[in-house]
Amino acid sequence: MKNDANDYVIRLLDSPLKVPADAWNALLAAQSPDGTLNPFMRHEYLAALHASASAVPRTGWTPCFATLWQGEVLAGACPLYLKAHSYGEYVFDWAWANAYAQHGLKYYPKALAAVPFTPVPGARLLARTAAERALLLKALLAWCGEQGLSSLHLLFAGDEDVAACAEAGLLLRHTVQFHWTNQVPLPPPPGGSGGAEALPAPRKFRDFDDFLMSLNQEKRKKIRQERRKVQEAGVTFRWSRGADIKRDDWDFFYRCYERTYLEHGNAPYLSRDFFRRMAATMPENWLLFIAEQDGAAIASSLIALSQGGAWAAGQNHPENPVPAPVSAYGRYWGALARVDCLHFEACYYQPLQWCIAHGVQRFEGGAQGEHKMARALLPVRTTSAHWLAHPSFADAIERFLAREGEGIDEYLDGLERRSPFRSPALAGPASPAAPAPG
Repeated sequence: MKNDANDYVIRLLDSPLKVPADAWNALLAAQSPDGTLNPFMRHEYLAALHASASAVPRTGWTPCFATLWQGEVLAGACPLYLKAHSYGEYVFDWAWANAYAQHGLKYYPKALAAVPFTPVPGARLLARTAAERALLLKALLAWCGEQGLSSLHLLFAGDEDVAACAEAGLLLRHTVQFHWTNQVPLPPPPGGSGGAEALPAPRKFRDFDDFLMSLNQEKRKKIRQERRKVQEAGVTFRWSRGADIKRDDWDFFYRCYERTYLEHGNAPYLSRDFFRRMAATMPENWLLFIAEQDGAAIASSLIALSQGGAWAAGQNHPENPVPAPVSAYGRYWGALARVDCLHFEACYYQPLQWCIAHGVQRFEGGAQGEHKMARALLPVRTTSAHWLAHPSFADAIERFLAREGEGIDEYLDGLERRSPFRSPALAGPASPAAPAPG
């Protein structure tokens, strides 16, 4: 597919392995002001999903990676898949598919611009400029029309993607996630005047106790009680990062991860081979916590990290520094033994304590989970964009999204009034959008 105006060429590739890794990652870095790489959009991550057979046609994910070329230069790219179902997406459109079926229409296959199994906001339309981003999106829409597809969906899109989609007339849909920010809440300005000069300079939490003291008494007491239950059960934690994560620890983690899915009657989305590839190709992006009781490992949680430009010493080898993470993402967990409140400790309190100690700016708790507010993860609005080929269904879904959006606004307003901080004014309003590097 060629755009003669500027000699751009669009190529659809049936594997991320056919996209030059360095060129892809350079585009990804260009999406962030400080060059931070969103780990889930890294070429290594997407390639591992494919090479490990986790996101392939057999599992309902057919890669059609869209690339925009100007001569030999990669000017734009998008992780595009043809989907035969809606599993592993976290933006739910099953009702849309059912409505199509009830009217004798095919909803699948549909086109999806997203990271499989990963509800983390970030850039989906990688491009050097806004004009090239718009051109890439235009090409995607044209291709979907040529293929006779029902729809195109960009999930958990970055701000620049959302702007391009809105300009192109796509429908926007909002969901709510819960993210933690490493910043002591600021009091309101004296007399409510709004004078910024009267406010103290923002600062990060000094330690976990400093964080606890920012919460209201009820939330502070609850967290201390939950942590005490785990400690009194004789559970301790150790963490390792990057190359310090031993193969046996990766194996144990996978046993826990797999158990979590099997207990709910499902096979895990990700294979053991996928995590082997993560350990080999992007180890610096992973932080592993392992819980032990009576000398035996009983649970684990795996946290993803995005890398910044600064450097910080590692736990085990301070003489060999590793990149300091900017953001952390709660992703996977599992347990082989039952301990009261172990999930909260492994998935929230241990990671937050680590983030504070290492100066991490943000911890994203993943999709849904209103209970996260009690742990000071505050609501943020995330956005997806949708194009539907059928005019009548597009109109109906637009009306549905307008009603759903009003409900999201009311939900966020209600959550804001339930701030976990000592004073509701300290927490600030719910964020209008999720900040996302690259």
